[in-house]
Amino acid sequence: MVAVVATAGESTAPTKAKPAARGKTTAAKAKPKRAGATRPSTATASAAPAYADRDDVRAFIAELVRDTDLAQRDVERWLAAAKFQPRIVALMDRPLLEPPKWYVYAPPFLSAARIDAGVRFWRDNAQALARAEEVYGVPPEIVVAIIGVETFYGRNTGSHRVIDALATLAFDYPRRAPFFRGELKEFLLLAQEQDFSPLVPRGSYAGAMGLPQFMPGSYRRFAVDFDGDGHADLWRDPTDVIGSVAHYLARHDWQRGQPVLAPAAVTSDGQASALRRLDGGISERRPLAAWQADGVGLREAAGPGTTEDEPVGLLLLEEGSDGAMSLWIAYPNFYVITRYNKSRLYAAAVWALAQRLRAQYLAGR
Repeated sequence: MVAVVATAGESTAPTKAKPAARGKTTAAKAKPKRAGATRPSTATASAAPAYADRDDVRAFIAELVRDTDLAQRDVERWLAAAKFQPRIVALMDRPLLEPPKWYVYAPPFLSAARIDAGVRFWRDNAQALARAEEVYGVPPEIVVAIIGVETFYGRNTGSHRVIDALATLAFDYPRRAPFFRGELKEFLLLAQEQDFSPLVPRGSYAGAMGLPQFMPGSYRRFAVDFDGDGHADLWRDPTDVIGSVAHYLARHDWQRGQPVLAPAAVTSDGQASALRRLDGGISERRPLAAWQADGVGLREAAGPGTTEDEPVGLLLLEEGSDGAMSLWIAYPNFYVITRYNKSRLYAAAVWALAQRLRAQYLAGR
């Protein structure tokens, strides 16, 4: 789930459109992309064939209409309107020379402005957040923090037309083309189910949408109509957004009432061994009893329901440029957050923002 800043004044949400007549055309199975085919370069993108005129896209359309009830003429029209976006390919290909450090990554997500806005969002939607916790077991602060990290509570939902982003990555980004072809299919089916034109919505450069930045497949699988109006709206309806984020986490095995992170206590003899177990700032998961045998334990007593047999990881957060660091026990719920975004820093930022939101919300009651 990726958030990209939206252009001022630009609507990023779909509008309802009368569905076109639907039919089903039988066609041959999609052929693999021919050997040697390459995506258009930035310099030649304007001269490249329109998507609907390309053999690989025609094969995709044929497979799509064969496997769904989407009408061929509709899919052809939508993909004829899709535009190759070289900037999206450039963004996907940006080299990451070195992952950021926690002390550089975290501050924008923990700013006073983001915390204040999150507390307001919590107060405005307290009833829906309480119901989501009751139904799915996910605390309000975690739901609000994810929305805050993803889009600043809806301020930055993305400026790229979703169909352009998905078509570009499906047909002109070979490294991940199978994944994005699947997401393009999910997006067109979502548009049919939700009765909007697929040419309207805007989102991230990877095609993530709405306040929670769900990819189309996640939207179809995990979005819920939490306010019961017959429509799961992740662009405009915070109640549906709240229910959908909580549902997503619950479906990925969120453990009700269990912790996310807890400060680790490491003996001087165990520190070197513990650090050797880290790979990219996080370790493999082992029973807490095994960590304790190696000199890694909890600074405070474990909460109710946790056991020494529970597989937990060790997380390192870089606290400053002087080499200062903190070590944390990462419980299963931490790894559930990484199912939303696999970065350890992302999951830690969600947790850290959640703690600040809860403290300020409770202080203001």
